[in-house]
Amino acid sequence: MSSAPNLFRTALYANHLAANGRMVPFAGWLMPVQYEGVLSEAKAVRSKVGIFDVSHMGRMRIEGPTAGQFLERVLAFSVKNLKHGRARYGFVLTPKGGVIDDVIIYQQTNEDGPNGRYNLICNAGNRETVASWFQSHIADYPGISVFDYTTNSVMIAVQGPDAKSTIDGICVGENNPSALPSFGSMSQSVKLRNVDPPVEVFIGRTGYTGEDGFEIIADANSGSALWETLRLAGATPCGLGARDLLRLEAGLRLHGSDMDTSKSPLEAGLARFVGMENQEFIGRKALTDQQAMGLDEILVGFKLLESGIPRHGHTLSKGSKQIGEVTSGTYSPTLDTGIGMGYVSLECSAPGDHINVNIRGRIVEAEIVKLPFYHRRKQ
Repeated sequence: MSSAPNLFRTALYANHLAANGRMVPFAGWLMPVQYEGVLSEAKAVRSKVGIFDVSHMGRMRIEGPTAGQFLERVLAFSVKNLKHGRARYGFVLTPKGGVIDDVIIYQQTNEDGPNGRYNLICNAGNRETVASWFQSHIADYPGISVFDYTTNSVMIAVQGPDAKSTIDGICVGENNPSALPSFGSMSQSVKLRNVDPPVEVFIGRTGYTGEDGFEIIADANSGSALWETLRLAGATPCGLGARDLLRLEAGLRLHGSDMDTSKSPLEAGLARFVGMENQEFIGRKALTDQQAMGLDEILVGFKLLESGIPRHGHTLSKGSKQIGEVTSGTYSPTLDTGIGMGYVSLECSAPGDHINVNIRGRIVEAEIVKLPFYHRRKQ
């Protein structure tokens, strides 16, 4: 177990130790990378239900009479048509169109009130960068406040085909979270084991595994009881290792690996999450210019046709010509082969094309495939 200094610990730290979680430094936090094992935890999510401590993710509340106008400027999509209780995924961009971070924004405005209120989730390692970027643009929008409540709260992801019944089972009242649409949200009272009265939580029907599921935000003081209630309801504790495996199988990009400030959402294959109808956002002109000029390279998915595990930084080639590098790679238990993503030149990016991966000096043949690698079964 790591005892690295100057690392944040989530309110669930003691729960992880009690469950023999293997703790490692990650993005400034001490987090569980696994409990029983990455593959068994991933299997639990694909077949039943798993829970993840994602309290390291940044959580910010953006409020004020011009909050919507402010977000139109700093987010690469529009919030004007985002209805109360709904969420949207997208990007914070540099003026050159590079991805500062990918985020989820929840519209939480009181429909009977005058002010805007939004809940934003960003990546752990980019929390301070996003907050600083917002502050550098906030002066033109009077009355706006950005409140970072990350360390005052917990965030737990409940993921898998049994997520609906699991979370419905701990909620009280007439409204069940399973009635939420994808990217919908609600506040709800939940009954925690050995805690009375029920506590109020925020629930979003979102996740990062490719499975149906929910993400729950609660006060830090309620976090340990919430985790234990979910565990005793049958959810398997899962670490960052399983989360990374699951998100890669689902073709979900990881900031810092599959995209960063040097890559645009267009190059990352995520143009569908950019709202060009928003005329105001930072980076829009750069994306418009890139669309007009065309792309030199694009992110693709590939699967190995031989044994091996591709890893970040392994080179990709076509014949004797290097065409890119692996940005994310792993062994997929679902496909029973190595899978990965990487940027390649446009002429080598078609599904069905064969490329080579250099895995520690061994050249392994791979096939470019359409993302995602995995589609969850219909229920």
